[in-house]
Amino acid sequence: MAWKARLPVLAAALWWGSLSAIGFLVVPLLFQNAATPAMAGKLAAKLFSAQCWLGLACGLFVLMGARDEEGTPSLGWAGGAVAYVLLGMLSALLQEFVVAPRIVARENLAAWHSAGTALYALQWLCALVVLVKVTSTPGHSRDGGNPELPP
Repeated sequence: MAWKARLPVLAAALWWGSLSAIGFLVVPLLFQNAATPAMAGKLAAKLFSAQCWLGLACGLFVLMGARDEEGTPSLGWAGGAVAYVLLGMLSALLQEFVVAPRIVARENLAAWHSAGTALYALQWLCALVVLVKVTSTPGHSRDGGNPELPP
């Protein structure tokens, strides 16, 4: 399989994996081990911001591979993965430019923290769906896309 065909799979895996690592491992460990919750919060905010930009880059790389079998850009590519990519990217942007500034300003902290958590969870789900869809399409099977090999 050519690297261009693997790029969407690698990008989707990085997107979902980084969301999982930061959200379910790194940030909880920060809050358990940082000297103060305020210090952990500042570090978590930087991590979530970096995750936003990584997610947008990964989404763009996935979209670069969104072509049907004839090579034409297609919204129906990989069983509709494009819609999930766009929704995941939108949730990252909303979290970065709408929710995060309000959390930093300590504006209605509980409500905005809940909104941020919901958007992060939505992005995580979208990235997971994208990963499943791009790895289950023809040419991205367990056997490397070779139809002559048994599964």
